[in-house]
Amino acid sequence: MVPLMAEYMRIHDALFLEEPPTADFDRMLSGSTPVDEYVMTVDSEYPQFTKLMCAALREFNSNGKEIFQVEPYLENLLDLHDFFADGGRPDELNKNALMYLVYLAEKKSTGALLQYYQTAASRSFEMTVDAVKRFARTDAARFRLRDALRAQALSALIDNFSSSFVEAGMMHYPLKRLMERQAPKHTLVKSVFPANEVLQNLGQKGHLYGPGDQLTLLYIFHPEIAATERETLLAARALIYTKIVTKEELDTDITAYPHLQDELICIKATRGLSVNDCRRLFARIRGANTFDARQIVAEDVMGSSPHLGQLLKSGRHHFEDVKGQQNHEAATL
Repeated sequence: MVPLMAEYMRIHDALFLEEPPTADFDRMLSGSTPVDEYVMTVDSEYPQFTKLMCAALREFNSNGKEIFQVEPYLENLLDLHDFFADGGRPDELNKNALMYLVYLAEKKSTGALLQYYQTAASRSFEMTVDAVKRFARTDAARFRLRDALRAQALSALIDNFSSSFVEAGMMHYPLKRLMERQAPKHTLVKSVFPANEVLQNLGQKGHLYGPGDQLTLLYIFHPEIAATERETLLAARALIYTKIVTKEELDTDITAYPHLQDELICIKATRGLSVNDCRRLFARIRGANTFDARQIVAEDVMGSSPHLGQLLKSGRHHFEDVKGQQNHEAATL
């Protein structure tokens, strides 16, 4: 995504990153702190992504662009970690402070996540599905708070520039609505999805929201929604999706978009599953690692979609090869 994002960054005056302020950020931008050293200090979950992004940001900084780190929720979360590391207790938090709201959101969401892990390890499929739904609801509440805080902070800054690029992950789609409400009236807010452009260039249709993300978005936009069959289906599919999708950075040609293609394959593989299908598969892959789980689900998918099953099983995600094979078969017929 870095080269794709860079194309949009290049045409704006100010860049607002989706991350909390860090001590050595300005020194990294100026070149005083080496990128590798900076990446180690921020403890990045995806170091290769961070390195490539830092290289792009250095270029933009040298060209005179203003670059800011703006993520109030995560900034308060880091302060909260420091507070507890220094011996602070929850009952000592100021209940009127923003940090306390972040504490409550994190406590509920982390508690629900731990409950999900415990349930998924040994309890029934139905109980695990319910645990997925409970976590998704708490996660949605956390996203709503993050977006509200960030929209408020950004709205006070973007009016200082003629054009601004705001980095935001796909789960922060509601941020656009909040920005439209809070930004100065003359401001035009537009969402862009670079990944969608890649899908179109690859001749693929669809989106990159897995079933768990779809469930969370449902709760983000409809927090009071009553129990529906749709929720149960998405939660059941999410159990399978999270077991088969690649979690770590792939050491391969990034111009082939390995993660994007992997996610799309896993979305397609789970899209056709019923709740009963998920129940049957969950019993088989519950304790399996990602590779073994993919093989099991791939064999299951083979019957209805041989090409998709083979891609999932092999771990190779070359849609053009599959597309060419399908065209050859069609021409032969």
